Amino acid sequence: MSVIRILVADADPVARLGLEAILTQERDITVLAAESGAEVDTLVSRHHWDVVVLNPSLAGHDGPNSLELLRNIKRKHPRLAVLVFNGDAKDSFALRALRAGAAGYISKRATPTELVGAVRQLAHGRRYMNQATAEELFDVLRKDSEWTAEQRLSDREYQVLCLLGSGKSVRQIAYDLRRSVRTISTHRARILEKLKMQTDAQLVHYVLQQRLVEPR
Repeated sequence: MSVIRILVADADPVARLGLEAILTQERDITVLAAESGAEVDTLVSRHHWDVVVLNPSLAGHDGPNSLELLRNIKRKHPRLAVLVFNGDAKDSFALRALRAGAAGYISKRATPTELVGAVRQLAHGRRYMNQATAEELFDVLRKDSEWTAEQRLSDREYQVLCLLGSGKSVRQIAYDLRRSVRTISTHRARILEKLKMQTDAQLVHYVLQQRLVEPR
């Protein structure tokens, strides 16, 4: 029997243990877990995996920062399948995750059977997305006019928006992303213009209202 090797990447110890417990019940699946972006980088480089199950709120790559981790994985290992395992954040993040290279997207509200099925599909070279998310993305792509304001932002602008919405300052974001304060300030100005807003308080309210990041 061929063994499916899974790397679970989740900062939440309860969720991480839960995923391990569900997947290791399958006789043909073996699992190792990581709790930080740095640990994922190391394990992906040192071992062979069939699927990475990635939570976007992974420590060190919070929220939209996980898109960079996902792109990095796909750049170094283009054939490695990544299943994004998201929580209560808005499902429009799925579109950005797919563009960044994810082979599948599943909600934390999924059943154990659905999770195992998704992992198996990815391990066999197929893609996976639950019906509700697929229908939402179809609606988004069917008409450009249906796109919400944050979906019109570039991935970097979206990333900065979510970080501003989580309460970080321009200087903190610049440090985290290893960019200049001037560059992040430019992104912030473009975000305000595209969203037709004037203050950071409005951005924070918008991010929380739209549930673009999971509450702390």
